[in-house]
Amino acid sequence: MSAQGTPRGGMLARVLAVAGASIAGGLLITVGVTPALAVTGLAENNPIGLFETVPEYLELGQLAQKTEIYAKNTDGSDQLLASFYAQNREEVAFDQVSQFVKDAAVATEDPRFYDHGGVDLQGTIRAVLSNVFGGDLQGGSSITQQYVKNVLVQKAESLSDTDPAASEAAYAEATATTPARKLKEMKLAVDLEKKYSKDDILLGYLNIAGFGGQVYGIQAAAEYYFSTSAANLTLAQSASLIATVNNPNNLRIDQPENIPENKVRRDYVLDQMLQEGKITQADHDAAVAEEVVPAIAPTQTGCQTAGNAAYFCDYVTWVIRNDPAFGDDENARFANFQRGGYKIYTTLDRDLQDVATATTNQWVPKTPVDDVNIGSATVSMEVGTGRILAMTQNKDYDAAGSVNGENFSAINFSTDTAYGGSAGFQVGSTYKVFTLAQWLANGHTIYETVNGRERTFDDFPASCAPGGEWNGEFEVNNDDGENGTFSVLQGTMRSINTVFVAMAQQLDLCAIRDQAAAFGVKTASGAELSYFPSAILGSADQIAPLSMVTAFAGFANNGSACSAIAIDSITDSAGAAVQPPVTTCNQALSPELTAVATDALQDVVTGGTAAASDPDDGIEHIGKTGTTDDAVHTWMDGASSRVATVVWVGNITGDASMRRVLVENTETGRDAYASNVRHYIWNAVMTRADEKYGGDDFADPSSALLNGRQVTVPNVTGQSVDAATETLEDLGFDVEEGATVDSAAAAGTVAGTDPGAGTTAPRYSSITLLVSNGSQVPAPATQAPAATPTATETPEATPAPTATETPTPTPTPTATGEVEE
Repeated sequence: MSAQGTPRGGMLARVLAVAGASIAGGLLITVGVTPALAVTGLAENNPIGLFETVPEYLELGQLAQKTEIYAKNTDGSDQLLASFYAQNREEVAFDQVSQFVKDAAVATEDPRFYDHGGVDLQGTIRAVLSNVFGGDLQGGSSITQQYVKNVLVQKAESLSDTDPAASEAAYAEATATTPARKLKEMKLAVDLEKKYSKDDILLGYLNIAGFGGQVYGIQAAAEYYFSTSAANLTLAQSASLIATVNNPNNLRIDQPENIPENKVRRDYVLDQMLQEGKITQADHDAAVAEEVVPAIAPTQTGCQTAGNAAYFCDYVTWVIRNDPAFGDDENARFANFQRGGYKIYTTLDRDLQDVATATTNQWVPKTPVDDVNIGSATVSMEVGTGRILAMTQNKDYDAAGSVNGENFSAINFSTDTAYGGSAGFQVGSTYKVFTLAQWLANGHTIYETVNGRERTFDDFPASCAPGGEWNGEFEVNNDDGENGTFSVLQGTMRSINTVFVAMAQQLDLCAIRDQAAAFGVKTASGAELSYFPSAILGSADQIAPLSMVTAFAGFANNGSACSAIAIDSITDSAGAAVQPPVTTCNQALSPELTAVATDALQDVVTGGTAAASDPDDGIEHIGKTGTTDDAVHTWMDGASSRVATVVWVGNITGDASMRRVLVENTETGRDAYASNVRHYIWNAVMTRADEKYGGDDFADPSSALLNGRQVTVPNVTGQSVDAATETLEDLGFDVEEGATVDSAAAAGTVAGTDPGAGTTAPRYSSITLLVSNGSQVPAPATQAPAATPTATETPEATPAPTATETPTPTPTPTATGEVEE
């Protein structure tokens, strides 16, 4: 409606409102903001009640600041891996802000800032008059009022991840274009100035203000728009940034189309600074003559910036998401992480990380080879502390996954599903170490022999199964077709499947499962570990490399397994220490028995299936290889006394045999089967680990635990199988019926044993009975029968075959490592 059409009553009301505003001006100085209600039309709505709902003081709270993750360089300095933020902000002190910035803000936004008590009287009256005649809310906000509004908006936005509805409601209340909101803001501003100094309020305003996009605060704005600090901003730059505060998203200068408008507003800021006597005419003119020339320093958030440590960085973020100390649930924890301004100092060793990544990149392609999608993961851990020293894989990290190319992945192959990882992988024969540990825990020794013939096993003790037993058939073959009787040490060095299944049949499948769990092993999905016979050979569950490196670090730590940690220390935005997750250690096997286990596992590296991994640098290592059916997955797990390393190379998807996939070294051009690559990576990483961390010899086992009680094998030749079995079992031996052989003993009786009579063997060893077929029994004589011999003339039984007459087992692989398990 035009002015000419305004009813006389409406015009009179406005005139009276103007008069009321003049009166309010005087009262405003004396009693604060309450009398101004009269000119806003709110007097009839109980203004006193309105103010009773406003707190006396505004809780400023903690501003959202970026969190940073660091790793240690070789020289001990901290290297920034990645930054995370909901708002890119870095708070600075008053003396870290250019005086040009302070003067520009005051001259433009609130020239009487240092004179009023939180509400600018003249500005407020002007705004009231504008509101009266214009019908809606207009400016007039002091810097203190703007600060109050920004604080309320920040509080609202901080709820967005944890309570979206509350966040939306709080934001609407903080930004409502109503007189009621304005008056609350004025009340809070007056009270705020009773509690804080002018400089504190100005600094708070400059640290909280938005400068476009995710850039908040004067320091982040200076760094992003001009590649400098808040302290070093020039006059023109300062004016350009303060100009941006007026309309951040339309005046931000990282978008070229905004630059002309920014210059107009910037020059206005310079005019105001001149008018308020903050700069000279010459300074003003020189600054106006300058073009707006941004020097954008691109900012990135997230682990994409962490280079070859991106997957480790991602793991750190999941550690925070899973730590109750950072919030009630995952969303609250990550929101706290993004806004808390933490500095997180990690356990990562840049040396080992670089070696692991470089060797992986040389041997394992990032994209499929002949349609085989090969994956690789390497994890190193400090023995005794659980500190993760390296974590890498063959894929490039991208939080978006493989949408940007087959070389990218968002899945961390090293970790469990709950920590950003995959569903895990079968670990093959590396799992045999837990049967070995239980074997020793049950009083057995590594020199005991067991029947290693390929065969079908049935019925295993299993205390956690119905009836206390696993019933069924389990057919077992050996990778190289080994058959015969083997010591447990031989079975360990050569990773003979039947040896370990035969061992497990004398144990408790559930105890083997529990032994693995005691060493820190768990399924990647979080499901309970299996106790089925297939678990003995590592083919029942899907397990992440991080679990296996925890276990092998435990063997190297005298049987004490320490949980993985990725963070050494944390400080908050104020520099105060925050407690990170700490390692917990569990004595999974006694140090005395662990010494026996590590004695055997050293032989695996020096002369067994892991010989190709041996750094051969004078430092002792333990190890165990793992190859699943048809080499779908291959592993090398091991440790020195200082560092444990696990390497997995296998199928990400599919079931191609790593023994039939050729890969080429990107540096040397040398070809190798993918099944051997685990050795090259492990050797390179542990060689560097040995150079840096050194290593002690593993503890020598006691003779009693190493050899056990030695028992002489009796001569049972000529006895029935049942009688011989009873005799041997009474001495503590495990008895197996073996092959039928040519012998002078009566058919069906015992022709001999393996080991042979008169030899000594550890109690509980396996003794194989050789059964006679009677083929060498002398034929009856044709002459007249001789007189019946007396008892003293009884012919001697045919001597039992000695142990040397037993077929020799397949030789142990040589140190060349060419023989795989």
